[in-house]
Amino acid sequence: MTRFIFITGGVVSSLGKGLSAAALGALLQARGFRVRLRKLDPYLNVDPGTMSPYQHGEVYVTDDGAETDLDLGHYERYVGVAARRSDSVTTGRIYSTVIGRERRGEYLGATVQVIPHVTDAIKEFILADLSGEDFVICEIGGTVGDIESLPFLEAIRQLGNELGRERVLFVHLTLVPWIASAGELKTKPTQHSAKELLGLGIQPDILLCRCERPIPPAARKKIALFCNLRESRVIPALDVETIYAVPGAYHAEGFDREVCSHFGLDAPEPDLDRWREIVDLIHKPEGRVTIAVIGKYTHLPDSYKSLAEAMTHGGIANHVGVDLDWIDSEVFETETEAVHKLEGVHGILVPGGFGVRGTHGMIEAARFARERRVPYFGICFGMHMAIIEAARDLADLPGAGSTEFGPCRHPVVGLMTEWTRGNTVERRNSTDDLGGTMRLGAYPAMLAPGSRVGSRIIPGISACNSTRNSSPNLSSRTRCSPPSSAPHSISPAWFEMSLGAIPAISPSPPLGAERRLRPEW
Repeated sequence: MTRFIFITGGVVSSLGKGLSAAALGALLQARGFRVRLRKLDPYLNVDPGTMSPYQHGEVYVTDDGAETDLDLGHYERYVGVAARRSDSVTTGRIYSTVIGRERRGEYLGATVQVIPHVTDAIKEFILADLSGEDFVICEIGGTVGDIESLPFLEAIRQLGNELGRERVLFVHLTLVPWIASAGELKTKPTQHSAKELLGLGIQPDILLCRCERPIPPAARKKIALFCNLRESRVIPALDVETIYAVPGAYHAEGFDREVCSHFGLDAPEPDLDRWREIVDLIHKPEGRVTIAVIGKYTHLPDSYKSLAEAMTHGGIANHVGVDLDWIDSEVFETETEAVHKLEGVHGILVPGGFGVRGTHGMIEAARFARERRVPYFGICFGMHMAIIEAARDLADLPGAGSTEFGPCRHPVVGLMTEWTRGNTVERRNSTDDLGGTMRLGAYPAMLAPGSRVGSRIIPGISACNSTRNSSPNLSSRTRCSPPSSAPHSISPAWFEMSLGAIPAISPSPPLGAERRLRPEW
């Protein structure tokens, strides 16, 4: 029997619903349960693929090629279960489904309304594509009180009645702010948020209270009294130094114990030794390395969330701390001495992006890495910039460029306009839709035996990588060591080997071979 846990948020956004869902999933998994996590986003975009990173952070790409919210990256990193297209839905996708059904006449002439047609489509999504999981944890995006999220809240209210309380649990994440001038924590925002949710027909079963200081017993009792809960179900969620300490912190406060109690489950205590090991490695590294990230959206680190976590994981696997130096690629275009910002770094990473803005700076970073023999990792757009730099400087092609930016003299990187998918030929041009048009996700990449890539990189990755396993996916990894202690003598092959030790990480966006023109961000 599959049980459903719905996590909502109140008071303010950015409280960490995604991390809370992922941490709870890890705790239940550590107790021996099969877990799946899903995200319901209330915005009208069909998916976040065409959204500016400044609007919603990175686009996390699943193995089956779906462009999803960055929280799905947290889910994968915490529970080690590959997310699927069916684990992410938006209001735009729900409405597209409903309108498509109406156009096909599936509603038999009925007046199509939010209730029941839209809410029914949401419930279908929540219940679909399951395979015997013990728990499905669904995060509802946005904040209670937002008009956009009302259909989702109504849908989960209905599911609570249809499935029964023995199969449904509501968790509400709120804020208990510290007011410095008063010298105390205030519970009123949490009370009002719970009241707002209750007004929509949902009585929260557990309150998860984000706070920067411990909640006094009297305040905890007050929250329980006014929110109609037992005191043990008011769970403090204090700030921690690293997100990988969240599962242990939640367990110490009894979060997973109260979840099991609600469902009447007598489960063994979770084994959190591996999580403690990870936290210990983060706090006590054997050394530190500095990686410069040259990007277009560095003002918002969430734009590269998976890359940042990938670096953290690679550091853990090699017992070192990783310091990321976020550098806006445009500084290399405006400051003549900006290239000196790269002096002393152990590696340079240029991630994905779209549009011509900032590309000159990325090319300069690629040149610096090549001439100084600093390990360089170009992902998608970053790889394109390295190719253009090499073509201009080494192949004597000063007009080298990419057709993504328009016509150029030497198009060493070109948009694909025709390819074969199965037994059919697909064609696209600059007038086609932007969304959902790249080849994304996991697919076989056949590398020619004896080629430079096939002979140098793959053996190293094979030695350091392994298949997915249960969370956290770090302790079973083979530790890799550089061939030399000198920072700039680390070979590109070794740097890629270190990244090969990263568990359950899907860089965003991965290898978009059929890149499409996007608006300039």
